Amino acid sequence: MSGSNSSLPGDAAPGRPDRPLDFTVHSLPNPVEAAGVDARRTRLGRWKMLVVMLVCAAPVVASYFTYYFVRPEGRRNFGELIEPQRPLPALTATTLDGQPVPLPSLRGQWLLLTVGGGACDSVCESNLYLQRQLRESLGRDKDRVDRVWLVDDAANVPGTLMPALAEAHVLRVDAGLLAAWLQPAPGQRLADHLYIVDPMGNWMMRLPARLDAESAAKARRDLERLMRGSASWDQAGRP
Repeated sequence: MSGSNSSLPGDAAPGRPDRPLDFTVHSLPNPVEAAGVDARRTRLGRWKMLVVMLVCAAPVVASYFTYYFVRPEGRRNFGELIEPQRPLPALTATTLDGQPVPLPSLRGQWLLLTVGGGACDSVCESNLYLQRQLRESLGRDKDRVDRVWLVDDAANVPGTLMPALAEAHVLRVDAGLLAAWLQPAPGQRLADHLYIVDPMGNWMMRLPARLDAESAAKARRDLERLMRGSASWDQAGRP
């Protein structure tokens, strides 16, 4: 019709030319390249995880290396270091009331250990007393140390000793089998010493025979160094 506006919706606006619609086409990823990217990401993630694990483990590794290989304070030890260290033997001891206790079950704590017959002579009594005093002198670290008395015969333990042994492990062990693990210094008896076993169950130090109050103070310094050297990886209580 004359004079009417016959333009349709979508017609070009006045002054603007008609243009075709534009479409953006994205190419699909190449499967080989995508697999390579995924592999690189996997390797990178593994390396990051390894770095995190190494950072977390570094204090433990350093303390093990220092304690077992470097030992910068080794020449100042009062006790004698045992080389090679000797692990707890696969022996079954018994409590005083006859209950079986495998010796390896004592692992997980530092052990301050003494040996003696059940009748407990004067040397035995002195060692039990010093054993208790040494542990108590460690203060907050004392809970990382257990007292152990290995009774190497069938004699009855005097009742008067029992109150002082309430927190100790008192176990009977065959003397012959025990002598295959622990050894005294030349010219001394097995019962003359205190022995130190680390939390992994290795006998690693023998303190001098027949300690007195003065020499016990030197032994305490050995124990304190051991506690400091293992503080990053050893905690109180068995795992």
